[in-house]
Amino acid sequence: MTEQFHRPVRRPATAFDKIVAPDDPAGLARIAHSTANALISRVRAEPDSEVVARLITFTDTHGIDTLAELWSHSPARSLPGALWRIYLLQLMIHNDPHTASLLYQRGTVELQSVDPVVAGATTPAGPEELVALADAILRGVFSGDLAVALERAAAFCRVQAAGATHVADDYEPTEPARASELTRRASRLAEYAADLTAAARLWRIDELD
Repeated sequence: MTEQFHRPVRRPATAFDKIVAPDDPAGLARIAHSTANALISRVRAEPDSEVVARLITFTDTHGIDTLAELWSHSPARSLPGALWRIYLLQLMIHNDPHTASLLYQRGTVELQSVDPVVAGATTPAGPEELVALADAILRGVFSGDLAVALERAAAFCRVQAAGATHVADDYEPTEPARASELTRRASRLAEYAADLTAAARLWRIDELD
C-alpha cells in the first residue's frame, strides 16, 4: 500500500444535466434508483475483478460529483442512498486517512462493543489499514454479501463516531471550533450508522430499492 493518498478530482456530470433537469425531482429519483439497481444487479450477477476494481477507485478518477448527481438526494434507507453513503465514507478516509485512523483508534478504545470486530480493521488501524478497510467494504458491496458490507460500514461509522466524540471533548477547553467540527462529524456518522444498519436489514428481506 502506497503512503501517498490522492485527493479525487471534481468533474461535473454535464451529460447528466442534458438527460434530466435538476428541477425534476421525480426524474432524478427514477434515475437514482434505476442506476443503483442496474449497477448492483449487473456487477453482482457477473463479478469481474477489473470492473470491481474500477468501481472501487471510481472517485479517485472521476471525483464525487458524478455520483452526487445520481444518488446524493436519494432517501438514506434506499439502495442509492446506501451506495452514496459508502462512497462518502471511502472518500472521507482516502482524503484524510490520518484523522480517520486517529478517530478509529480512539473509538476502538472508548466504545465497548463488537463494532471494531464487525468493521474488520486490523490492529493497530493506521492510515494505510483504514484505506484498505474502506476499499474492502466497498468491494464487498459489489462482490460479497451486500448486507454484510452495509453492516461493516455501519460498525465503522459507530467506531468513528465514538472516537470523534471523545476527541472533541479533548479539544473543547482549548480549541472549541475544532471540538464543534468533530461533534458534528460524530453526529453525522451516527446517522450514517443507523441508516446503513437499516439498509442492511431491508436488503436481507429483499426490500431495499
